[in-house]
Amino acid sequence: MQLERILNKEHQLGDTLAKSVAQERRADFALCLAMLSPNALDFSEFHLPESELIEPDKSEDALKKELQIGPQQQTAPNTYDMTIGENNSHLLHEQGLTELRLRNCLSPEPLHIRDDKKHIELAIIDNCEPTVQAKIFAQRAGALEIDKPKIDAAGFYDQLASGEMQQAVQLSA
Repeated sequence: MQLERILNKEHQLGDTLAKSVAQERRADFALCLAMLSPNALDFSEFHLPESELIEPDKSEDALKKELQIGPQQQTAPNTYDMTIGENNSHLLHEQGLTELRLRNCLSPEPLHIRDDKKHIELAIIDNCEPTVQAKIFAQRAGALEIDKPKIDAAGFYDQLASGEMQQAVQLSA
């Protein structure tokens, strides 16, 4: 008997497997399974048809357009500006709260007036101890640089591994 083609996948058998199970023909079912490739990577599950996926545009601009989001509110202006509050008070006094809200929706104001993460208000500095105040002022002037203490990590690990510091570690635990 000569086969026309080699059976690799169960879909090549058609509905023969299902019919042999339904009609309780165990010998035919066993023969069909024996004719299939013993390599599991040849099964149909691993050879599904591939279709070209069209990925949607996930850029920030596309999402803003799709969700109809307005302009992004800045966290702080690029330059220090103290007139924001003054302008708002004039607008509120002359045109009312509705106009102020509308203007803020169309062009959102920054959430903060400074773009300095290290800025500390003077009221807070005045409440600190004199040594802390001197340190802050020296740091602002550039006279003081804070260095992290250097540690010999390999030496510290060797002390831990050798047992020199085992008692201290056990006492602290």
